[in-house]
Amino acid sequence: MEEVNQSVVSEFIILGLCDSWELQAVLLVIFSLLYLITILGNIFIVLLIISDLHLHSPMYFLLANLSFIDFCLSSVTTPKMITDFLKEKKTISFGGCMCQVLFVHFFGGGEMVLLVSMAYDRYVAICKPLHYSSIMSRRTCIGLVLTSWIIGFVHSISQLFMIINLPFCGPRELDSFFCDIPLVIKLACMDTYILEMLINADSGVLATTCFILLLISYSYILITVLLHSKDGTSKALSTCTAHITVVVLFFGPCIFIYLWPLSITWVDKFLAVFYAVITPLLNPAIYTLRNKEIKNAIKRLQ
Repeated sequence: MEEVNQSVVSEFIILGLCDSWELQAVLLVIFSLLYLITILGNIFIVLLIISDLHLHSPMYFLLANLSFIDFCLSSVTTPKMITDFLKEKKTISFGGCMCQVLFVHFFGGGEMVLLVSMAYDRYVAICKPLHYSSIMSRRTCIGLVLTSWIIGFVHSISQLFMIINLPFCGPRELDSFFCDIPLVIKLACMDTYILEMLINADSGVLATTCFILLLISYSYILITVLLHSKDGTSKALSTCTAHITVVVLFFGPCIFIYLWPLSITWVDKFLAVFYAVITPLLNPAIYTLRNKEIKNAIKRLQ
């Protein structure tokens, strides 16, 4: 008589992005280059902001933290995906799977809150310029960053708590390149409808709250710029455009993955790649290419 429960499910089988060895060889090269660029780009921004005194302001302090989170977020899943391209049998241990779930939601949740903090910084700078230095003090900036890390931690722990003790007794195949809750929970040998609702509500409340706050902040900013600002309008709009672009790129995949009722495998894989690989790569590029102060700081290095 065989007892099958969570204790004997020591690993999950990862199906990856595709079955073709030729395509996997191509993807190995592409994603290795993308990951290298992501790591170097985000580390470069962090070191540039730390070393250049002209960038020691609240906006760039928050940007440095965003780059650090992007560096961490891409490192949770991408290295495993790259090494799996070299393996015929792709597996991940139960503990490794739970760690991926924990850290994806930790850094993802933290980035959501940090993007709100960056929007608040721009709101104060543009809508309340005379009070900017007093409102966005060093203490406030550190508090905003700590808040993003704390909320990300609480969110990730709550997500992990809801799935770590699930009984897994059936198929062990994850049709993706990393462990994510919507896929892992489908492998549990129990009715998970209520649990799925709780998990989606948890992620949905955080994502929706942050997204609404971002919409409100940038709406106020754009209205203020269009109605009152004469000098510096182009600069303000350029900065806001960069921020809004990052917000759309980050929240778009999250909304479809966690809140969209329909699940289409190839769409889910594409969005997962975009969220875990492409977005951390694009963030430093967007801020670098559209930010005059960053470009000037790079010139000062030469």
